[in-house]
Amino acid sequence: MDSVSQFALGAAVAATAMGDRTKAWRAVVWGGVIATLPDLDVLIDHGDAVQNMIRHRSESHALFWLTLATPFFAFVIAALHGERRHVGRWALAVWLALVTHPLLDAMTIYGTRLWLPFDATPVGLGSVFVIDPLYTLPLLVGTAAFLRSGRQRWNTAGLVLSALYLAWSAAAQTSALAAARASLQHEGIAATDVLATPAPFQTLLWRLVAHDEQRVYEAYWSVLDDSTPIEWTSTDRGAALRDSLRGAPAVDDLAAFSHGFWKAWRDGDRVLMADVRMGMEPWYVFTFAVGEGAVAPRPLTPRDRVGVRIDAARALPWLWRRMQGERVPQPR
Repeated sequence: MDSVSQFALGAAVAATAMGDRTKAWRAVVWGGVIATLPDLDVLIDHGDAVQNMIRHRSESHALFWLTLATPFFAFVIAALHGERRHVGRWALAVWLALVTHPLLDAMTIYGTRLWLPFDATPVGLGSVFVIDPLYTLPLLVGTAAFLRSGRQRWNTAGLVLSALYLAWSAAAQTSALAAARASLQHEGIAATDVLATPAPFQTLLWRLVAHDEQRVYEAYWSVLDDSTPIEWTSTDRGAALRDSLRGAPAVDDLAAFSHGFWKAWRDGDRVLMADVRMGMEPWYVFTFAVGEGAVAPRPLTPRDRVGVRIDAARALPWLWRRMQGERVPQPR
């Protein structure tokens, strides 16, 4: 999730853990600051753009390492404020602020390596978008009201509402996946895999993505849709291009990290490859130049992302209308 959401969640859980054992602002500020620390891994350069992508949310987001780091931060904070008698409670506050960060991240589609060093599989449930004001606002309002009034119930209310929103998003995702699978079966599309993840900033409209060996399929389903069948569009997956570069670290790593949701295509003499879970056709943020050559492409070490962000001026008006169940053409 975004840094504002992580700060707000860390502040709320730390304030709950500390109760009246310290000043309210201390718990809120330290909880928020501690909760943002895992994302400092973006400052580490791993040598190429694909590695920088797939190794974000790795060790710094692993529950094991964050638990080991907890006593150090708790001791420093308690000593700084002369509250060593409460170091145990500070440890609980710090631990909650740290571990709720990757747990929340794991609910997005990106991929968070929660179980390092025991298992490197990235977890990405995809039930909430990386920025969702409806999740973050209850936390911000509850924490602000707590600081103003000194009443913990406001903070608790914010946490409960945000948790209920996450539960709603998981339920909506289940419905979206069921609709997607039924539609694919009806259309006779033998998809290898399918996912549903919310379109930006909300949980009413869901982006459905499926793939087989040769093609990537995309559709949108709204909670407010009528019974009109889901309309799928498809694009060539570029399997032959990917196979021509199989064995290249960037290609294999991107294919594995995306859980198979990738697409490769030519752009002039370059071969581009994208993680199609994040973005929408034809705008994929995580797109990389992985090969070059007009006939037999040779592998490239990606130095930068070449993907582009969604054209908001075109996409947001469409999003608003499609979210309400209106069947309008997707911007391209």
